Amino acid sequence: MSQFPDLAELQGNILHGYRRAVVRHLMLEVVDRAAAQRFLAASIAGDSSDVPAITRGTILEKLPDVCFNLGLTYEGLRAFGTPATHLASFPTEFVEGMARRAAKLGDFGASAPENWPSPFDRPERVHVVATLYADKTASLDRATEQVENFAVGSHSAFAVAGVRDGRNLDGNKVIFGYRDSISQPSIRNDDIPDKERDPPGTVLLGYPTRSEGIVFRVPTPPVLGRNGTFSVFRVLAQDAFGFEDYLDRAADELIANHDVDRLLAPGAERRIGSGLTQHGALREIVAAQMCGRWRDGTPYAVSPDWPLSGSTELGMEESDGTPPRSWDLRNDFDYGPTSRCPVGSHMRRVNPRGGLIVQRIANHTRRLVRRGMTYGPDFDPAIRDDEERGLLGLFIGANLGAQFEAVMCDWLNLGLHHPDITGSNDPLIGANQPETSWFDLTARDGGAIRLRGFPRFVTTRGGAYTFLPSLPALGYLSKLP
Repeated sequence: MSQFPDLAELQGNILHGYRRAVVRHLMLEVVDRAAAQRFLAASIAGDSSDVPAITRGTILEKLPDVCFNLGLTYEGLRAFGTPATHLASFPTEFVEGMARRAAKLGDFGASAPENWPSPFDRPERVHVVATLYADKTASLDRATEQVENFAVGSHSAFAVAGVRDGRNLDGNKVIFGYRDSISQPSIRNDDIPDKERDPPGTVLLGYPTRSEGIVFRVPTPPVLGRNGTFSVFRVLAQDAFGFEDYLDRAADELIANHDVDRLLAPGAERRIGSGLTQHGALREIVAAQMCGRWRDGTPYAVSPDWPLSGSTELGMEESDGTPPRSWDLRNDFDYGPTSRCPVGSHMRRVNPRGGLIVQRIANHTRRLVRRGMTYGPDFDPAIRDDEERGLLGLFIGANLGAQFEAVMCDWLNLGLHHPDITGSNDPLIGANQPETSWFDLTARDGGAIRLRGFPRFVTTRGGAYTFLPSLPALGYLSKLP
């Protein structure tokens, strides 16, 4: 048996990002199984002018104008006629769905499912999450029209339950101002032996994983489960004003407590940012330590005193926006025992790398492929508004419980992987409350400075657990009686 899949059988957004400017997620409800199956068959064939073609994992010199992929919820698989015996082979997390797993994900209070807007307030209606990627909104509109014509026209295959649009911000940044999408799992290919990669089982069902070669359970029949994976779609509102306000308060507190010299190297203000005052530099240090990277993407572990913006040594991208010649320092680093990157930072929680953790074998076993774009208007800290803005994220992995939920529950919201942070939550995306939240900054002298009182900056606004079937699996679903 080959230890690497046929890329033509995979949906394209699993192993490779499309680097497109805009995205649209369509939440579809199957209302006519036979018509929906005809839609699947046409999208697989890719030769219809009426249906977007599924984008495969095959590496192409030129991508289509619109890249198109499909994720099916448990209710969606059932709507396509999947037999009960086969549905029973799927993992509990997927069967229950995101809303029923809220406690594991920290989705309570404002993030609780009862506060999610339509269509996520009725998760039983979300059968398919169809994702369209393009460089121009007009291209998305044309592909959306194809889907909607099939949905509400003579075919009446689907009801469009909801739509969410996103876009890439300049510099691949998120609303909080950090550069994103830097670190991703790199899946091992036997044809590329000179680069360390994660095994295919990290993101594909039917292949070995880092967990002592364990192969995660593959749903049956094999044609349905093998070469598929699971994708978590999350709509995450980001309170950018609240975050910037907290940075102001933290800087004020550090100055009042005479902690400036313990954090700020002499003359570092100008290296941290042009024209920054002492207060402004402290704000950026707090932001960098909470994330584990400076806002330009420089790892705090690599350069704890200031960011390395534009440094060729760091491997920043070229002036024309193309990838740099070397990404070594921005992605190929580790957390040693003397690292000044806080163990409670967001980056160290989601990816401990080689740093010491309690569950030593778990260091590299919970990697997730991330695809995300921003939604909502641009953020200007000088212009207050009440607009919702945030992230539309896809988190892809072969095991929802052992990867996504383990990261969310054990690492982000409980800190169980290191005794120094146990009982604390991720400072950026954790389920924090001002009365109980805390985060330890690392000082230049090796000590720690504890911050308290920050609120929750990210609120869940809906989502779904979906299964990304292989192309043969989609073909199987299209032919079920």
